Amino acid sequence: MSGKVLVVTGTGTGVGKTVVTAALAARALARGERVAVLKPAQTGVADGEPGDAAEVARLAGPVTACELARYPDPLAPATAARLAGLPPVRPAEVAKAALDLAAGHDLVLVEGAGGLLVRFDDMGATLADAAALLEAPVVVVTTAGLGTLNDAALTTEALRTRGLACHGLIIGAWPATPDLASRCNLTDLPAVSGAPLLARIPSAAASLPPQKFRRAAPRWLGDA
Repeated sequence: MSGKVLVVTGTGTGVGKTVVTAALAARALARGERVAVLKPAQTGVADGEPGDAAEVARLAGPVTACELARYPDPLAPATAARLAGLPPVRPAEVAKAALDLAAGHDLVLVEGAGGLLVRFDDMGATLADAAALLEAPVVVVTTAGLGTLNDAALTTEALRTRGLACHGLIIGAWPATPDLASRCNLTDLPAVSGAPLLARIPSAAASLPPQKFRRAAPRWLGDA
């Protein structure tokens, strides 16, 4: 393949995966790279409504935004597909779509749904299986405060168990006034996860006008 594939997962739902994906996309676009964003399974969004890939495009700029499947209920992809009577997403489909996009882009960002081991189908396939097929590194998006250490450690342990490379951790919503736990976690997250803490995205980032978001993203991410 000609382009790099990077998988973006989270320690759970609502941790900021989409805004992190948008920041990574915006930085790559600022470097003059061609960027594609792939959302294998979009849940909780009706037909005709903008999903996560569209939100990335709104914030980051002109990316190629793709979805493989959309399910209306805000549930795990396997459950949402089953309730909707629609086919589930398979890891091989995700890998093929990502590789096809990589042939014409410099960076392909694959954004998962929920956490790493949320099921795509009733046979237990997950985003981790797609990452394994792609042999792609994984960025783990996590929260800032109390409880994040266990979640991050479990996710990175699951990656190591499967022989997957963890590119590092990114805090998806860094508070304007961090509490004691959040401040301590800047040191503790790398220690318990065995992965570097790459960046902190401000909690209000998604509410910024897109042009301000695009200018700020390279600064937030640094060398992440």
